[in-house]
Amino acid sequence: LVGAMRETGYGAALIEKLDSCFSAFDKITAKHHLEKLKTIGDAYMCVGGAPVVRPCHAFDCALAALEIRQFMIAEREKAEQSGVPYWDIRLGIHSGPIVAGVVGEKKFAYDIWGDTVNTAARLESSGTPGKINISGSTYTALSAYFDCEHRGKIAAKNKDDMEMYYLHRLKAEYATDKDGIVPNAQFWQAYERIYQQV
Repeated sequence: LVGAMRETGYGAALIEKLDSCFSAFDKITAKHHLEKLKTIGDAYMCVGGAPVVRPCHAFDCALAALEIRQFMIAEREKAEQSGVPYWDIRLGIHSGPIVAGVVGEKKFAYDIWGDTVNTAARLESSGTPGKINISGSTYTALSAYFDCEHRGKIAAKNKDDMEMYYLHRLKAEYATDKDGIVPNAQFWQAYERIYQQV
C-alpha cells in the first residue's frame, strides 16, 4: 500500500499537517496489521503480510486504504469549512512476492524490495486524487467482497500497460455502514476462513 499527498510549499505548518496525517495513518495501519516501512516526503509506505505471513493481507490493505481515504475526506471537509487549503491523496495497492529484511550497519530499518514494491508505487502515481488504484492481482483477491471498477490497461512509468481497477467500497452485503467502510459479521467470517489458511 502506497499513498502520496501533494501540496506546494514547505514550512512549520506543512510539517505539522504531515505529522497529523501520518499519525492517523499509523493508527489505521496498525489496526489492520500492516507494517509501516517509511515516509518519503509526502508519501507513506506500508506492507501487508510481512514480516508475519497473513493470507488475508490484501483484505488488510484494502480496509486500511478505505479508512485512510475516509479520514482524508473528513479532513478536506473541515478545511473547506475553514477556508484553508487541503490535500488530496492517491492510494495504490499491489499484491505479489517481495524480498524483505534489514541491511546496513547504521540506522537499521526494515525494508522491502522487488517488482511488487515498484508496481505498488506505479499504481499510486498512476491513480487519481481521492481514489484507491489497485492491480489485477489485488482485484482478484478482493473482488468477491469489494466493489471495484475496471479502468482498463493504463500506462505506468517504466512498465508495460497494466490492468488497473478502482477500489470503491465493501459490497453492501459485507458492510455495516452505507459508505461500505465498516465490515460486518459476514465479512469477518469470510476473513477468518482465509486467515486460517496460514
